[in-house]
Amino acid sequence: MSCKELRRAGVLARVESGELKLVNAAVMMGLSYRQTKRLAKRYREGGAEGLKHGSAGRESNRRKAKKFREQVLRLVGKKYSGEEGERFGPTLAAEHLASDDHVEVNAQTLRLWSAARKRRVHRKRRERKEHMGELVQMDGSFHEWLEERGPGGCLMNMVDDASGDTLARLGSEETIWAAAGVLRAWIKEYGVPVALYTDWKNVYVPEASRKEQLQGVVPVTQFGQMCQRLGIGIIAANSPQAKGRVERNHGTHQDRLVKKMRLKKIKTHAEANTFLEKEYLPEHNRRFRRIPARPEDYHRTAPRAVELEEIFHLETGRVLGNDWVVRHDNRYFQVKAQSRQYAPAKGKVTVCEWEDGRLQIRYRDRAVTWEEISGPVPVQTVKPREAMAQKQKSPTPKADHPWRQAYRKMRPWSRPGTPSEPAIGVTAPSASP
Repeated sequence: MSCKELRRAGVLARVESGELKLVNAAVMMGLSYRQTKRLAKRYREGGAEGLKHGSAGRESNRRKAKKFREQVLRLVGKKYSGEEGERFGPTLAAEHLASDDHVEVNAQTLRLWSAARKRRVHRKRRERKEHMGELVQMDGSFHEWLEERGPGGCLMNMVDDASGDTLARLGSEETIWAAAGVLRAWIKEYGVPVALYTDWKNVYVPEASRKEQLQGVVPVTQFGQMCQRLGIGIIAANSPQAKGRVERNHGTHQDRLVKKMRLKKIKTHAEANTFLEKEYLPEHNRRFRRIPARPEDYHRTAPRAVELEEIFHLETGRVLGNDWVVRHDNRYFQVKAQSRQYAPAKGKVTVCEWEDGRLQIRYRDRAVTWEEISGPVPVQTVKPREAMAQKQKSPTPKADHPWRQAYRKMRPWSRPGTPSEPAIGVTAPSASP
């Protein structure tokens, strides 16, 4: 299957799960509604394999012979290729192949060696949503917001599609907690929106792997889980132009906000966020806000602070060891025995983590008591060369040792107190008369 077919399978899997409608899938895949219905039917009947083109893997009946194609490629690469401006176009190259090299080939066959002119896909401006809260666009913008006075950062920006109301927070990176922080501020200010319009990023909506696409599994990020707990849908845009409202909003902030913070001599992110909340955003919304087409507000009532605290946390699945120890983020937690129902060994638990570093371990949605313990001491392995170097060297023989004497200078060696005997092969000198 091609990458395009795998992407279509991922979109149709979301349709089957009820997350998207066929109208949304048609926009995401760039197809008409009727064609999307045909693909959805093929997906229901044959799964992801049903989207595979019938001619995939088969050779064309009009395919040129391999030797002929190699000959044409060799001639074009040797005589008719070059830098931009020197390279022959397909029509001219076909003419010279026929006249100079006596090789007849159609000009369209050589089209791949020329810069093929592609027509731009016809696009139509998407109208604004009619109700406030129906769709809110979210994106991060990296820029030198504080210029040389402070560190760079990422402005997390949210724009209502119907009214243009804007809320932004400045941070260091476009992370899960940065996205959760600006969404939490939006909920506190306006309420819970119906849907978010974001990028295809690992923070919001990740691209499904090939295995997930074939299995029809829709991956969900930690931020996506938070939105599910709030009942907010996430729609991923296939191009920056699709969420042009928030993109144009970035340009406005990169001009006006930077200059206003320069006048205020703001140097930190905390000072910038205070300025955004108290002065800049109220003025910006008064100036650029539009009246929605319909007066009804689709924002739902914001949950209580306790409920929001429970919603905005990370969840990671873990398995209890035989010793009731949970390992998470290179830390070890000993689960204590419970008076009531307790998690069994090899049982699945959930580690909940909040932005301030608080942790909670849950078994079947019930918190269990635990304590952090030190991890096992790693065993230090000695490399073979180091082990050889650590071995004691053999003692060096003394200067009078027989091994250090020449053959003719060797003398019989004996222990102290024993008479010496002549060495083998050496005759003792006789006494003179």
